[in-house]
Amino acid sequence: MTTPARRLTVKGRVLLLGSGSVSRCLQPLLLRHLDMDFTKLTVMDFEDYAGLIPDTLAAGATYVRDRITPENMAETLAKYVGDGDLLINLSWNIGTEDIIDWCQDHGVRYVDTSVELWDPYADQADTPPVERTLYHRHMGLRKKARSWRPDGPTAVVEHGANPGLVSHWTKVALEDIAKQLLKQGVDESRRAKLEGLLDAADYPHLAHDLGVKVIHISERDTQISDKPKEVGEFVNTWSIEGFYEEGVAPAEMGWGTHERTLPANAHTHAEGPRNQICLAQAGHSTWVRSWVPEAGSIHGMVVRHGEAMTISDYLTVWNGDEAVYRPTVHYAYLPTDAAIASWLECRMNGYRLQEPQRIMTDEIVSGRDELGVLLMGHDLTSWWVGSQLDIHEARELVPGQNATTLQVAASVLGAVAWILDNPDAGLCTPEDLDHKVVLDWANPYLGPTPSVQSDWTPLTDRYQPFEKFVAEPGEDDVWQFGTFLV
Repeated sequence: MTTPARRLTVKGRVLLLGSGSVSRCLQPLLLRHLDMDFTKLTVMDFEDYAGLIPDTLAAGATYVRDRITPENMAETLAKYVGDGDLLINLSWNIGTEDIIDWCQDHGVRYVDTSVELWDPYADQADTPPVERTLYHRHMGLRKKARSWRPDGPTAVVEHGANPGLVSHWTKVALEDIAKQLLKQGVDESRRAKLEGLLDAADYPHLAHDLGVKVIHISERDTQISDKPKEVGEFVNTWSIEGFYEEGVAPAEMGWGTHERTLPANAHTHAEGPRNQICLAQAGHSTWVRSWVPEAGSIHGMVVRHGEAMTISDYLTVWNGDEAVYRPTVHYAYLPTDAAIASWLECRMNGYRLQEPQRIMTDEIVSGRDELGVLLMGHDLTSWWVGSQLDIHEARELVPGQNATTLQVAASVLGAVAWILDNPDAGLCTPEDLDHKVVLDWANPYLGPTPSVQSDWTPLTDRYQPFEKFVAEPGEDDVWQFGTFLV
């Protein structure tokens, strides 16, 4: 007998902006877990994807083909949501500050997976690197939020798989590292301190005490297709437009207090917590050494992602105005072979995005998306927590989807569950949510979710064919950003 799905009661209306790959994966989860009148669910996209969501429409939902613009946003949103309702934003290029501002004024709860601008490419060539960062967007959002009530309608930003789940896994990893140390045995003074920090859920001071120096959001996507990428085609396992925008943007990273030297082309920020730096080079062409449990050592792209901002800011320990502790935090993304080939081709053609474009689903024959957080430099060297969802389990859970989109959709479901229990929490990042609640809802859709120790360092599997003629990092440099750079 199949166990009935857990249900979340929704009395009002729900507007789902976007019906792309992640939205089409989330919709079956909403049908499965929301206890609501689905005639109150509206799905909106500027493309005609209605034929791809028959089950959603059969449940009673309405599909609207329309594009949200700065000029029509207020009038359009007011048709579908109001006080007490929920807006799930899985679109792109809708200004986050503006849409949340509207939701705050109209009592609408909100969740998205990234902080967006109306036109991220406007005046790009003349815009300084620091103003093209997610850090800059977050500073603008914080400034806007000063006019919102702290107990206003909940608005959760940056809550996909990453950013999103990775913030919750970071807390799990910190807990598990501390518990393992306690199990192995430490002196009484440190035992009391670790136990106190665990009891208080004081993750910044826990990370500091453990000595965590670097956090990678380490991911390798090995899903492969029986339909090879063609010349002039861009192939990916998730939003191609989203991947392109973040890939051509500056590489961004939370910058640790242990770092001794800024890398080449680095730019720092003059205002705010100054927890990040950026590089005047594209994230997709900035590569670092990293590790995931199944695949082992990988080389990943330092593609900008919101978690580099939110995790590093959250874990900073302050003494007045001085940051006495902060880890380096950034993405290390190894996408599918087809996506890498697509990127190389795009770059060769002057960064003109190819047509046609294809998001792999039914043609995938094998592979997994191994996504997690790798915490390094502490007493136990390295520790990884994350999801190892393969294509076969993903299809069993949600037919017609792939592992990558399901990881994101599961996270959005977890955020929705938390929002429904906390409807008046104001503006939130993933770190503000109860990680146990979110993961309780997401984990059934994430495949194996190991929490494992590793002896890996960026010197592991390192090979320099010209080692006698170039300077190589030593053991005292092991956790410096330059040691990770490929």
